[in-house]
Amino acid sequence: MAPPVTSRRAVAHGGIYSSGLAYDPKILDFSSNVNPLGIPRSVRRSAGKNTDLFSIYPDSDSNALRKRLERYTGIPSRQITVGNGATEIIYNFCRAFLQGKKVLIPAPTFGEYESAAKLEGAKISYFETMDLDRDIEELSRAIPGKQCVFVCNPNNPTGLLVKRKNMVRILEASRKNSALVFVDECFIELSDPSQSVAAELRRFDNLFVLRSLTKSFGLAGLRVGYGLGSRAMVDVLNRLKIPWNVSGIAQSAAVAALSEPSHLEKTRNLIARERAFLRDSISRIGGFQCLDSDANFMLVRSDLPARLLRKKLLGKKILVRDCSSFRGLGGRFVRIAVRTRRENRRLVEEMGRA
Repeated sequence: MAPPVTSRRAVAHGGIYSSGLAYDPKILDFSSNVNPLGIPRSVRRSAGKNTDLFSIYPDSDSNALRKRLERYTGIPSRQITVGNGATEIIYNFCRAFLQGKKVLIPAPTFGEYESAAKLEGAKISYFETMDLDRDIEELSRAIPGKQCVFVCNPNNPTGLLVKRKNMVRILEASRKNSALVFVDECFIELSDPSQSVAAELRRFDNLFVLRSLTKSFGLAGLRVGYGLGSRAMVDVLNRLKIPWNVSGIAQSAAVAALSEPSHLEKTRNLIARERAFLRDSISRIGGFQCLDSDANFMLVRSDLPARLLRKKLLGKKILVRDCSSFRGLGGRFVRIAVRTRRENRRLVEEMGRA
């Protein structure tokens, strides 16, 4: 039986507003893992041309966007669902397929999997690991029969990527157990897209892949996510979602963003360069340990309590993510997003003074 909705506690997140702050353009937000280059030029052009969309209801089925996503992903549009951000799709998936089921969630990871599954009365077990790629055999043995496993790849908050060959091992083990596999690839386009398992949808009908234009193309304020799955699975999700769940402006901006894939390549090059700069620079500061990452963010272990470090940096107009709310992490980890060199240098300087 699902618990009463009134017992649900909101999941903590990064971001200016989620941190209880008023918007201040002077604050450098290292707590949100969005594209450090912001939106593509194509989106800026699209926004100016589509103001008439403010006055009409959007396409409730996001047909033009799904067709564009078909070209972008190589997955047929009938196997694509579009959501008001990736988080809406997580909740719809749990509502559709996980009522009263057993769910396996690696920890630490994104908290909304647990929150959404609990709302449907799912029985959750946790697999504790800081490096799932290393522990893949053990996880495969723990997958419950006829149930579901969540994998965030690369993982939030650790930033580590599970190689595609190891993801396939999870898919194979799950299929033997008649279990679903929910793979969150919201950060993979800013990491290593070659490790995506989206193409495995042709072989595995137990697979569902989540993506987010919020992260990859910087559309955080417009809220556009999408999911890839079997035709039967996506048909259920598209019938379950609320009408007009994605605004017309958001749909048109997403179509425009997908027409400029060079923006992602430019971003990945910047992230690789700046991630190395942050890791090397922070590692030279006493009292901090910067953990390895494959993503556009990384974990930093601090001798200071994370809450105190966050407070000190916020006093300098720098916001980092206190990771105390992540299951499996203690109170001395913060997560930092990779930003531009000027911004990253400022963060390093202030961490040195903390």
